[in-house]
Amino acid sequence: MTKGELVLLVWNDLVGLSRTRGVPLEQYERRRRHGLGWALAGQSLTPFEDIAPNPWGPMDEVRQVPDEATRRRIVLKQEYPAFHVALCNSLHADGTPWECCTRSFLAGALDDLKKQTGLEVAIAYENEFLLIDPALEWAAPFSVDSMRRAAPFADLCTRALIDAGVDLETFEPEYGVGQYEVSCGPATGLAGADRVVITRETVREAARQCSIAASFSPKPAPDAVGNGCHLHLSLWDSSGNPVTADPTGPGGLSDAAGRFVAGVHRHLRALVAITAPSPVSYMRLGPHHWSCGFDAVGVQNREAAIRICPAPDGDAAAFNIEIRSTDATASPYLAIGAIIRAGLEGIRADMTPPAMVNLDPASLSDAERRDQGIRTLPGSLDEALDAFQADDSVAQWFGPVMIEAYGALKRLEAANATAMSDSELCQRYRGAY
Repeated sequence: MTKGELVLLVWNDLVGLSRTRGVPLEQYERRRRHGLGWALAGQSLTPFEDIAPNPWGPMDEVRQVPDEATRRRIVLKQEYPAFHVALCNSLHADGTPWECCTRSFLAGALDDLKKQTGLEVAIAYENEFLLIDPALEWAAPFSVDSMRRAAPFADLCTRALIDAGVDLETFEPEYGVGQYEVSCGPATGLAGADRVVITRETVREAARQCSIAASFSPKPAPDAVGNGCHLHLSLWDSSGNPVTADPTGPGGLSDAAGRFVAGVHRHLRALVAITAPSPVSYMRLGPHHWSCGFDAVGVQNREAAIRICPAPDGDAAAFNIEIRSTDATASPYLAIGAIIRAGLEGIRADMTPPAMVNLDPASLSDAERRDQGIRTLPGSLDEALDAFQADDSVAQWFGPVMIEAYGALKRLEAANATAMSDSELCQRYRGAY
């Protein structure tokens, strides 16, 4: 390791961005216990240059304390400094979690799920992104040509992701011009969310070292294909056995998984304020985008917000639940934590799984959707925030200070968006994410 190397202490905030303070490598060990200070009001930064009204003003701070298990040092190109990061928890001076720490929010949800049901969650993400490179010309979607045009970047990125230990499964061209996807294998609990943060930042670093950029924005341009960030979940018991699947259950779901899905489905309109939390999110969500415009649940239905994904060979360990109303402007810790809270409520209340929808919900009339219990998802960030604030159950999963700070932050984002054209809005979020 090089003398003077920086270790980036990184935390994922309420707008899903990875903020950082760097420390010289020589100082890292003494920073491991108490970390570095960060103003409480820093949690109310928008993705841009402004800060939302917040409960703290200029007062007080938390400590950004690194979790050594998340530390990664990756050398991509020899002529570049190593990419050296460690993910942090936001803690009070006495070591207790700050109520607005996104990583601690997920940890609490995971702990409650395990204590109350004995279940754990395996987590995996599909990460779609756009390469911003003027030299990258059109190629047929999903083609070998599309893949090979990005070969230097793809090779560097693949090696970096393998070194990052994120269990890279695929690197593939997508539908849009310059659009690609990386998928990582599942990890249990907090490690699954850590993986997506590490993956995104490693992809961005590989792009930087190729003198281009990678954007995970859900809508890089008004006429561009949207980038999803689909979340895959499966349930496991305390003995390490998969318990999501049961061939006799609705959609092949086990009793516990069916009730879990019922809870998520019940609160999905409110949850999108957390899982799709930017103005441009609602330029991607909608019918016929292979994202979702309705809160339907279906087996292998890519127009359903919740897609049941059975394994082709019947392997119970591969059977999973996909949440499609998610994108990379969300903090994965907040998004997964809120979904787990909803699923836990469904298990506790013994909720009945929703009926499986085996067609595009947009092909049904309003009356037919109403009869089948299919609701439209919010069409804007303001509408999603209204649904979030009207759902008393969801509000109880977050502390009052978190609710206040998050609501003010997202309302400011929504208000700022009204002063921009669609093109300007997409361009700003493309740069931020």
